[in-house]
Amino acid sequence: MNQQHKQPVDEVDSATDAAVALGATPTKHQPAPEQWHVLLDPVGHPFCLNAVRPD
Repeated sequence: MNQQHKQPVDEVDSATDAAVALGATPTKHQPAPEQWHVLLDPVGHPFCLNAVRPD
């Protein structure tokens, strides 16, 4: 079962830095780094941090 989760954030780069400080690991392949970052939590589950776009 794939357990990928998406989390909207205001600023992808700073949110990624914060997630890494808490133990996440960025994946090598980043399909759209200007829009979202793919990371693995400490036990290996993938999740994405995606930019919130103003309406």
